[in-house]
Amino acid sequence: MTTYTEITSIPEWQNVLQQSKEKPVLVFKHSTSCPVSAAAYKEFTSFATEVDAYLVKVIESRLVSKEIESDLSVQHKSPQILLVSNGESVWNASHWNITEKNIEKAIEAQ
Repeated sequence: MTTYTEITSIPEWQNVLQQSKEKPVLVFKHSTSCPVSAAAYKEFTSFATEVDAYLVKVIESRLVSKEIESDLSVQHKSPQILLVSNGESVWNASHWNITEKNIEKAIEAQ
């Protein structure tokens, strides 16, 4: 099971982005009001990984979500998962493409 840290502020996001320059990180953008996002959340949290994982609630932390979109040049979708390495998104998926298998493949490709 994935344990994650919630990102609620832009400075926290900037720290995560900086951390990605040392090792890859997973960032899951989650809508707490969307059933598709709830299904993706289950896939995200049931995946076991050593990669540091983070969650952004897109409604509650809208400014953080927008900053991620801007910093990574990846159009916002919700739900969305990003694998960030060296300060860049090296893989992302949204909606029903967020599965344990797809996350595992993306991490292995690093």
